[in-house]
Amino acid sequence: MLWVKFSLMAIIVFGLISIVKFLLRKIFRIEKVKRKFFSNNHINESHRNVDKWVRILTATTLMVLAILMLNYEDLTYLYIIGFIISLALDYAVRVFFEWKSSEYPKQAILTIAEMFLVLSAVLIAFQFWIA
Repeated sequence: MLWVKFSLMAIIVFGLISIVKFLLRKIFRIEKVKRKFFSNNHINESHRNVDKWVRILTATTLMVLAILMLNYEDLTYLYIIGFIISLALDYAVRVFFEWKSSEYPKQAILTIAEMFLVLSAVLIAFQFWIA
């Protein structure tokens, strides 16, 4: 039953993100940029380096928090907070480089909208998981 709920929520979030991006593209006249599916799509070499360090920091932080959570079950909220901050940091780095270094700086608007939708979905999912 858990997987059914997770799949349904993932489909809803993906659909919502697609609709919001479509509307924002029409409102702000943002051209669609072709990107490879499941790739990092780095803007430049600086973005690649910063993103590498953000991912290393994220992996290390989440591993430490997972070990703490296994030893002290009351600290589950710390893992959730760490996950949300890591996700926000990853999106913030992408937004910064899209805004400052990209050929299409308006893409940052779409990334910000996606960030808020994904963070909202994660918060809702963790809310149901904890309750």
